Amino acid sequence: MKTTPLVGIATGFLGGLLGSYVMAHADREGRFPDPAMAVTAPRQDAASAQSIRMVDARGRIRAELAMSVDGGPALFFFDEKGRNRMVLGLYAPAEGEAPFVVLNDGQQHAAGIFRLFGARDTPVVVLKSQGRDRSIYGLEPKTLEPFLVNYSGDGKKQDVFGNY
Repeated sequence: MKTTPLVGIATGFLGGLLGSYVMAHADREGRFPDPAMAVTAPRQDAASAQSIRMVDARGRIRAELAMSVDGGPALFFFDEKGRNRMVLGLYAPAEGEAPFVVLNDGQQHAAGIFRLFGARDTPVVVLKSQGRDRSIYGLEPKTLEPFLVNYSGDGKKQDVFGNY
């Protein structure tokens, strides 16, 4: 009985030596493919989902990566009351998928928008109050000249400089 484990260890050792010898000689004769040429399975570093939500300790959604209603991808940020306060994303394909950042007030109305606009992707900043444009500053897409336009409380446009 005492020799059985010893015989098992000895045969395992000898089998390992024999396997190593066979592999070394077979490789020299080109019977096995070069490990560098072996096909490897693609890495699985990505997950797919319709949305990804970040929740706080109380289970409230604080951020969400999802497609917006108009079809562009966006990262939405929510305050502790569940109000959408900031969006970072791309407009829909119909709008050229221009990138944007929107800052929302406490009533979830856009208060500030920074985006690229037009065929030349010129930057534009839009300041709003109660959902209405109040001041727009940017570069005119055709000429790349700067412009600034203000709107009064009753909606009247006033060009400060440039053309918009």
